[in-house]
Amino acid sequence: MEVIFKGVERIYQSPIASFFEEKKNALNSCYENPNYGFLKMENVIESAITDCHEIHKKFSHKTQFIQVGIGGSALGPEMLISSLKKSDTQFTFVNNIDPDRLFEQLKDLKPESSLFYIVSKSGSTAETMANFSIICQWLFDHGVKKEDINQYFVFATDPVKGDLRELAQLFKVECLDIPENIGGRYSVLTSVGLLPALFGGLNLNELFDGYKQAKKVIFESAENSLFQSCFYLEKAFEKGINQTVIMPYSSKLRQLSDWFVQLWAESLGKQLDLNNKIVETGLTPIASYGATDQHSQVQLFMEGPRDKIILIIEVESFNHDFKLENNFDQKALSKLSPFSLATLLKAELEGTKEALTEKNRPFLSFKIDRINEKEIAKLVFYLETLTVLIGDYLKIDPLNQPGVEAGKRYAHDWLQQNFNKNS
Repeated sequence: MEVIFKGVERIYQSPIASFFEEKKNALNSCYENPNYGFLKMENVIESAITDCHEIHKKFSHKTQFIQVGIGGSALGPEMLISSLKKSDTQFTFVNNIDPDRLFEQLKDLKPESSLFYIVSKSGSTAETMANFSIICQWLFDHGVKKEDINQYFVFATDPVKGDLRELAQLFKVECLDIPENIGGRYSVLTSVGLLPALFGGLNLNELFDGYKQAKKVIFESAENSLFQSCFYLEKAFEKGINQTVIMPYSSKLRQLSDWFVQLWAESLGKQLDLNNKIVETGLTPIASYGATDQHSQVQLFMEGPRDKIILIIEVESFNHDFKLENNFDQKALSKLSPFSLATLLKAELEGTKEALTEKNRPFLSFKIDRINEKEIAKLVFYLETLTVLIGDYLKIDPLNQPGVEAGKRYAHDWLQQNFNKNS
């Protein structure tokens, strides 16, 4: 993966050696902290690959894979599948508790063809457990016996505790581990994402290689692009730029933007710093994708408030292309005739970058060779590591989510209060 800094170099000065040293020390400090498990996942991934292959072999006859989770338990896996799916398996991601949506998702499923993957690190996530209970009843309504539900479910949860772990033991359901020190939004390359990836026809070893290659570059080169990206994001923040647009020029990477939004928002939006001082800080993420959003959001990015920096993701080579050659006399068609669709997309990307440069609007450009397992894994690890280093700069904890926990508590209280009133 290549990162191009022309979009920010002309606006901000370049980093100096002391900055790289500072970031290297910060990264090493994160690595030594046992809570940053995603930085040292080699054994975790290796073990998960073995376990996932065993489960895939057992359930290889299933043609419908339904992942039930919320937040990091769904966004990362959905991103992998939408980017890289190669098999004929039908995927459904049950990632909300909208009853109309769940009805639509269940109505065309066939129990005998369905494998439900229930993912909750705590094993008690309210939304996930609610959907699990509905799916169980749906199976019972279709004649499945309670003692046979292990033929329709796989769980992923904490290795030793939680309701899902208890249910797995009670009903002999296959259960994969989510390591205690790897948070949901950093878990896409664990069993959370690897099992659906395998059913989607992805090469898990290639994902693993991409992770290792990205880690090697980041940890072994003193002045790498990750640290440079940190420098420009920090400079932008110091100048009042507190919104981060993620804009891949690929429809297949659209879900990458959704995954990044959770990673960036939940990790960096914090009321308290590490000293429990109120700071109410963060960088607001905005999901976008090209060239579609050139006809919507880019107007704001070009001429609106100067509070955004754009992370553009470019795909160097597509796996398919279409010639635009035609025999029409109409100018709108004839002027496209010498080109291909991929060339047109490239032209629009370059046009956007040039226009942003002309307007002095800062952007970083990330270029991957093509959309494949290695490149996606590299991009995932890069963005995860970038997130925690920006968290270090902001002096906040990028691993917790107290604001989310507060909402959960109040939701539970509301249910209890209304239940008591109704009773």
